[in-house]
Amino acid sequence: MAWRLRLVPVKTNIDFFRYQMGTFGASVLAVVLSLLAVAVFGLNFGVDFKGGTTIRAETTQAPDLAGYREALIALQMGDVTINEVFDPTFRADQHVTQIRIEAQEGDEAATPETIDRVEAALQAVDPAVKFTSVESVGPKVSSELIWSALLAVAAGAAGIWVYVWLRFEWQFAIGTVAALIHDVVVTVGIFAVFGLKFDLTIVAALLTILGYSVNDTVVIFDRLRENLAKYKTMPLREMMNLTTNETLSRTIMTASTTLLSLIVLFIWGGDVIRGFVFAMLAGVILGTYSTLYVAKNIVLMLGVDRSDKPKDGKPAEHEFANVDA
Repeated sequence: MAWRLRLVPVKTNIDFFRYQMGTFGASVLAVVLSLLAVAVFGLNFGVDFKGGTTIRAETTQAPDLAGYREALIALQMGDVTINEVFDPTFRADQHVTQIRIEAQEGDEAATPETIDRVEAALQAVDPAVKFTSVESVGPKVSSELIWSALLAVAAGAAGIWVYVWLRFEWQFAIGTVAALIHDVVVTVGIFAVFGLKFDLTIVAALLTILGYSVNDTVVIFDRLRENLAKYKTMPLREMMNLTTNETLSRTIMTASTTLLSLIVLFIWGGDVIRGFVFAMLAGVILGTYSTLYVAKNIVLMLGVDRSDKPKDGKPAEHEFANVDA
Protein backbone atom coordinates (compact mmCIF):
# COMPACT_ATOMS: atom_id res chain seq x y z
CA MET A 1 0.00 0.00 0.00
CA ALA A 2 1.32 3.43 -0.95
CA TRP A 3 2.69 5.51 1.90
CA ARG A 4 0.80 8.74 2.57
CA LEU A 5 1.75 11.73 4.64
CA ARG A 6 -0.94 12.65 7.18
CA LEU A 7 -0.70 15.77 9.28
CA VAL A 8 -3.71 14.71 11.35
CA PRO A 9 -5.20 11.26 12.05
CA VAL A 10 -7.78 9.85 9.66
CA LYS A 11 -10.48 10.30 12.28
CA THR A 12 -10.38 12.91 15.01
CA ASN A 13 -12.76 13.77 17.80
CA ILE A 14 -11.63 17.23 18.96
CA ASP A 15 -14.10 19.33 20.90
CA PHE A 16 -13.63 22.77 19.32
CA PHE A 17 -16.19 24.26 21.70
CA ARG A 18 -14.58 23.01 24.89
CA TYR A 19 -13.05 26.42 25.60
CA GLN A 20 -15.64 28.33 23.63
CA MET A 21 -15.79 31.41 25.82
CA GLY A 22 -12.02 31.60 26.09
CA THR A 23 -11.26 31.31 22.37
CA PHE A 24 -14.10 33.58 21.29
CA GLY A 25 -13.27 36.06 24.05
CA ALA A 26 -9.63 36.11 22.96
CA SER A 27 -10.75 36.89 19.40
CA VAL A 28 -12.96 39.75 20.54
CA LEU A 29 -10.14 41.10 22.73
CA ALA A 30 -7.68 40.86 19.83
CA VAL A 31 -10.01 42.89 17.60
CA VAL A 32 -10.54 45.56 20.28
CA LEU A 33 -6.80 45.82 21.00
CA SER A 34 -6.04 46.04 17.28
CA LEU A 35 -8.48 48.92 16.85
CA LEU A 36 -6.93 50.67 19.86
CA ALA A 37 -3.44 50.11 18.42
CA VAL A 38 -4.45 51.73 15.13
CA ALA A 39 -6.04 54.65 17.00
CA VAL A 40 -3.08 55.16 19.35
CA PHE A 41 -0.05 54.29 17.23
CA GLY A 42 -1.49 54.89 13.79
CA LEU A 43 -0.28 53.17 10.65
CA ASN A 44 3.13 53.67 9.09
CA PHE A 45 1.79 54.65 5.68
CA GLY A 46 4.05 54.20 2.68
CA VAL A 47 4.49 56.58 -0.24
CA ASP A 48 1.17 55.44 -1.76
CA PHE A 49 -0.77 56.90 1.17
CA LYS A 50 1.50 59.71 2.40
CA GLY A 51 2.26 61.26 -0.95
CA GLY A 52 5.66 61.60 -2.48
CA THR A 53 7.66 61.45 -5.69
CA THR A 54 7.96 58.66 -8.24
CA ILE A 55 11.11 58.64 -10.34
CA ARG A 56 11.70 56.53 -13.44
CA ALA A 57 15.39 55.80 -13.83
CA GLU A 58 17.10 54.03 -16.73
CA THR A 59 20.53 52.52 -17.14
CA THR A 60 22.34 50.34 -19.67
CA GLN A 61 23.32 47.62 -17.20
CA ALA A 62 21.47 45.52 -14.64
CA PRO A 63 20.57 47.87 -11.77
CA ASP A 64 22.15 47.35 -8.36
CA LEU A 65 18.96 47.69 -6.31
CA ALA A 66 20.71 47.05 -3.00
CA GLY A 67 23.31 49.71 -3.83
CA TYR A 68 20.58 52.15 -4.87
CA ARG A 69 18.72 51.55 -1.62
CA GLU A 70 21.81 52.08 0.56
CA ALA A 71 22.68 55.28 -1.30
CA LEU A 72 19.19 56.74 -0.82
CA ILE A 73 18.90 55.66 2.81
CA ALA A 74 22.10 57.60 3.47
CA LEU A 75 20.29 60.75 2.28
CA GLN A 76 17.78 60.32 5.16
CA MET A 77 14.77 61.13 3.01
CA GLY A 78 12.34 58.85 4.82
CA ASP A 79 10.47 55.99 3.19
CA VAL A 80 12.07 54.86 -0.08
CA THR A 81 10.77 52.07 -2.34
CA ILE A 82 12.78 50.74 -5.29
CA ASN A 83 11.44 48.28 -7.88
CA GLU A 84 12.84 47.09 -11.18
CA VAL A 85 10.38 47.40 -14.08
CA PHE A 86 10.17 44.60 -16.65
CA ASP A 87 8.66 44.99 -20.11
CA PRO A 88 9.14 42.77 -23.18
CA THR A 89 9.32 45.89 -25.36
CA PHE A 90 12.50 47.12 -23.63
CA ARG A 91 15.78 46.94 -25.50
CA ALA A 92 18.39 44.44 -24.34
CA ASP A 93 20.44 47.28 -22.82
CA GLN A 94 17.43 49.13 -21.36
CA HIS A 95 16.98 48.57 -17.63
CA VAL A 96 14.27 50.60 -15.89
CA THR A 97 13.86 51.19 -12.18
CA GLN A 98 10.98 52.88 -10.37
CA ILE A 99 11.92 54.81 -7.24
CA ARG A 100 9.35 56.23 -4.83
CA ILE A 101 10.33 58.72 -2.15
CA GLU A 102 7.93 60.02 0.50
CA ALA A 103 6.95 63.68 0.49
CA GLN A 104 9.49 65.82 2.30
CA GLU A 105 8.31 68.02 5.14
CA GLY A 106 7.01 71.35 3.92
CA ASP A 107 7.12 70.40 0.22
CA GLU A 108 4.02 69.56 -1.83
CA ALA A 109 6.26 68.11 -4.56
CA ALA A 110 9.91 67.23 -4.80
CA THR A 111 12.11 70.27 -5.40
CA PRO A 112 14.76 70.32 -8.15
CA GLU A 113 17.42 70.26 -5.42
CA THR A 114 15.95 67.05 -3.99
CA ILE A 115 15.89 65.40 -7.42
CA ASP A 116 19.51 66.44 -8.01
CA ARG A 117 20.58 64.90 -4.68
CA VAL A 118 18.85 61.63 -5.53
CA GLU A 119 20.36 61.52 -9.02
CA ALA A 120 23.85 62.23 -7.71
CA ALA A 121 23.53 59.49 -5.09
CA LEU A 122 22.46 56.92 -7.69
CA GLN A 123 25.14 57.97 -10.17
CA ALA A 124 27.73 57.32 -7.48
CA VAL A 125 26.57 53.69 -7.65
CA ASP A 126 26.02 53.58 -11.44
CA PRO A 127 27.29 56.52 -13.52
CA ALA A 128 25.02 55.50 -16.42
CA VAL A 129 21.80 56.17 -14.49
CA LYS A 130 19.50 58.78 -16.03
CA PHE A 131 16.09 60.04 -14.90
CA THR A 132 13.50 59.85 -17.68
CA SER A 133 10.46 61.03 -15.70
CA VAL A 134 9.62 62.52 -12.31
CA GLU A 135 6.05 62.59 -10.95
CA SER A 136 4.77 63.79 -7.59
CA VAL A 137 1.68 62.63 -5.68
CA GLY A 138 0.21 65.24 -3.35
CA PRO A 139 -1.56 64.68 -0.01
CA LYS A 140 -5.02 65.04 -1.62
CA VAL A 141 -4.47 62.14 -4.01
CA SER A 142 -2.95 60.08 -1.20
CA SER A 143 -5.99 60.62 1.04
CA GLU A 144 -8.23 59.52 -1.83
CA LEU A 145 -6.17 56.34 -2.14
CA ILE A 146 -6.71 55.61 1.56
CA TRP A 147 -10.48 55.84 1.15
CA SER A 148 -10.34 53.78 -2.04
CA ALA A 149 -8.39 51.08 -0.19
CA LEU A 150 -10.96 51.02 2.63
CA LEU A 151 -13.79 50.81 0.13
CA ALA A 152 -12.06 47.96 -1.71
CA VAL A 153 -11.75 45.88 1.45
CA ALA A 154 -15.32 46.73 2.52
CA ALA A 155 -16.70 45.88 -0.93
CA GLY A 156 -14.87 42.55 -0.89
CA ALA A 157 -16.31 41.66 2.52
CA ALA A 158 -19.81 42.77 1.44
CA GLY A 159 -19.66 40.65 -1.71
CA ILE A 160 -18.61 37.61 0.31
CA TRP A 161 -21.43 38.27 2.80
CA VAL A 162 -24.03 38.32 0.00
CA TYR A 163 -22.60 35.16 -1.59
CA VAL A 164 -22.62 33.17 1.65
CA TRP A 165 -26.12 34.41 2.52
CA LEU A 166 -27.47 33.27 -0.85
CA ARG A 167 -25.63 29.93 -0.76
CA PHE A 168 -26.39 29.04 2.86
CA GLU A 169 -28.40 31.07 5.41
CA TRP A 170 -28.05 34.47 7.02
CA GLN A 171 -26.51 33.01 10.20
CA PHE A 172 -23.68 31.54 8.13
CA ALA A 173 -23.16 34.88 6.37
CA ILE A 174 -22.84 36.76 9.66
CA GLY A 175 -20.40 34.18 11.03
CA THR A 176 -18.29 34.33 7.87
CA VAL A 177 -18.10 38.12 7.73
CA ALA A 178 -17.32 38.33 11.46
CA ALA A 179 -14.40 35.94 10.90
CA LEU A 180 -13.19 38.03 7.94
CA ILE A 181 -13.37 41.24 9.97
CA HIS A 182 -11.41 39.51 12.73
CA ASP A 183 -8.67 38.48 10.28
CA VAL A 184 -8.33 41.88 8.60
CA VAL A 185 -8.53 44.02 11.74
CA VAL A 186 -6.02 41.93 13.71
CA THR A 187 -3.61 41.89 10.74
CA VAL A 188 -3.81 45.68 10.49
CA GLY A 189 -3.36 45.90 14.26
CA ILE A 190 -0.12 43.91 14.01
CA PHE A 191 1.16 46.40 11.43
CA ALA A 192 0.25 49.26 13.77
CA VAL A 193 1.93 47.74 16.83
CA PHE A 194 5.20 46.98 15.06
CA GLY A 195 5.21 50.10 12.89
CA LEU A 196 5.49 48.10 9.66
CA LYS A 197 5.08 49.96 6.39
CA PHE A 198 1.47 49.97 5.15
CA ASP A 199 0.98 50.61 1.43
CA LEU A 200 -1.10 49.40 -1.50
CA THR A 201 0.65 46.02 -1.56
CA ILE A 202 -0.63 45.40 1.97
CA VAL A 203 -4.15 46.27 0.83
CA ALA A 204 -3.73 43.65 -1.90
CA ALA A 205 -2.64 41.19 0.79
CA LEU A 206 -5.75 41.98 2.86
CA LEU A 207 -8.00 41.29 -0.13
CA THR A 208 -6.15 38.02 -0.71
CA ILE A 209 -6.67 37.12 2.95
CA LEU A 210 -10.42 37.64 2.51
CA GLY A 211 -10.47 35.14 -0.34
CA TYR A 212 -8.32 32.59 1.46
CA SER A 213 -10.28 32.73 4.71
CA VAL A 214 -13.72 32.51 3.13
CA ASN A 215 -12.66 29.53 0.99
CA ASP A 216 -11.87 27.42 4.04
CA THR A 217 -14.99 28.59 5.88
CA VAL A 218 -17.27 27.75 2.94
CA VAL A 219 -15.84 24.21 2.74
CA ILE A 220 -16.77 23.60 6.39
CA PHE A 221 -20.17 25.23 6.03
CA ASP A 222 -20.90 23.16 2.93
CA ARG A 223 -20.21 19.96 4.86
CA LEU A 224 -22.27 21.33 7.76
CA ARG A 225 -25.23 21.88 5.45
CA GLU A 226 -25.00 18.24 4.32
CA ASN A 227 -24.84 17.05 7.92
CA LEU A 228 -27.85 19.19 8.88
CA ALA A 229 -29.91 17.16 6.43
CA LYS A 230 -28.26 13.86 7.38
CA TYR A 231 -28.42 14.05 11.18
CA LYS A 232 -31.82 15.53 12.00
CA THR A 233 -31.75 14.91 15.75
CA MET A 234 -28.07 15.56 16.54
CA PRO A 235 -27.53 18.72 18.63
CA LEU A 236 -26.08 21.59 16.62
CA ARG A 237 -22.95 21.83 18.75
CA GLU A 238 -22.12 18.14 18.29
CA MET A 239 -22.82 18.39 14.58
CA MET A 240 -20.46 21.35 14.20
CA ASN A 241 -17.73 19.44 16.00
CA LEU A 242 -18.34 16.43 13.76
CA THR A 243 -18.22 18.60 10.63
CA THR A 244 -15.02 20.37 11.67
CA ASN A 245 -13.31 17.09 12.50
CA GLU A 246 -14.35 15.65 9.13
CA THR A 247 -12.75 18.57 7.28
CA LEU A 248 -9.82 19.11 9.67
CA SER A 249 -7.32 17.23 7.51
CA ARG A 250 -8.12 19.44 4.55
CA THR A 251 -7.93 22.61 6.67
CA ILE A 252 -4.52 21.72 8.16
CA MET A 253 -3.07 20.58 4.83
CA THR A 254 -4.20 23.75 3.03
CA ALA A 255 -2.83 26.02 5.75
CA SER A 256 0.47 24.10 6.02
CA THR A 257 1.25 24.11 2.30
CA THR A 258 0.35 27.78 2.02
CA LEU A 259 2.50 28.70 5.02
CA LEU A 260 5.41 26.69 3.64
CA SER A 261 5.37 28.68 0.40
CA LEU A 262 5.01 31.99 2.25
CA ILE A 263 7.88 31.24 4.64
CA VAL A 264 10.18 30.54 1.68
CA LEU A 265 9.13 33.83 0.06
CA PHE A 266 9.55 35.71 3.33
CA ILE A 267 13.12 34.47 3.80
CA TRP A 268 14.39 34.58 0.22
CA GLY A 269 11.88 36.77 -1.62
CA GLY A 270 13.65 40.04 -0.93
CA ASP A 271 12.62 43.35 0.62
CA VAL A 272 10.22 44.30 -2.17
CA ILE A 273 7.58 41.67 -1.31
CA ARG A 274 8.45 41.03 2.34
CA GLY A 275 5.67 43.26 3.69
CA PHE A 276 3.10 41.58 1.45
CA VAL A 277 4.28 38.11 2.46
CA PHE A 278 4.27 39.00 6.17
CA ALA A 279 0.66 40.19 5.90
CA MET A 280 -0.23 36.95 4.14
CA LEU A 281 1.51 34.87 6.83
CA ALA A 282 -0.47 36.61 9.55
CA GLY A 283 -3.66 36.34 7.52
CA VAL A 284 -3.35 32.61 6.84
CA ILE A 285 -2.74 31.84 10.53
CA LEU A 286 -5.58 34.10 11.64
CA GLY A 287 -7.85 32.82 8.87
CA THR A 288 -7.36 29.21 9.93
CA TYR A 289 -7.99 30.13 13.57
CA SER A 290 -11.12 32.15 12.80
CA THR A 291 -12.51 29.36 10.64
CA LEU A 292 -12.18 26.92 13.53
CA TYR A 293 -13.05 29.17 16.46
CA VAL A 294 -14.91 32.31 15.31
CA ALA A 295 -17.26 31.66 12.39
CA LYS A 296 -18.79 28.48 13.87
CA ASN A 297 -19.15 30.02 17.33
CA ILE A 298 -21.29 32.81 15.94
CA VAL A 299 -23.47 30.39 13.95
CA LEU A 300 -23.94 28.32 17.12
CA MET A 301 -24.92 31.43 19.10
CA LEU A 302 -27.43 32.52 16.45
CA GLY A 303 -28.78 29.02 15.89
CA VAL A 304 -29.96 27.46 12.62
CA ASP A 305 -33.53 26.75 11.53
CA ARG A 306 -33.61 22.99 10.89
CA SER A 307 -37.35 22.57 10.44
CA ASP A 308 -37.29 22.58 6.64
CA LYS A 309 -34.35 20.16 6.22
CA PRO A 310 -35.35 16.97 4.32
CA LYS A 311 -34.91 13.58 5.96
CA ASP A 312 -33.41 11.77 2.96
CA GLY A 313 -29.87 13.03 3.60
CA LYS A 314 -29.93 15.51 0.70
CA PRO A 315 -29.51 19.28 1.05
CA ALA A 316 -32.61 21.42 0.84
CA GLU A 317 -33.60 22.36 -2.71
CA HIS A 318 -34.07 26.09 -2.20
CA GLU A 319 -33.40 28.67 -4.92
CA PHE A 320 -29.65 29.00 -4.24
CA ALA A 321 -28.87 25.57 -2.81
CA ASN A 322 -27.01 24.34 -5.89
CA VAL A 323 -24.87 27.42 -6.50
CA ASP A 324 -21.32 26.22 -7.19
CA ALA A 325 -18.67 27.27 -4.68
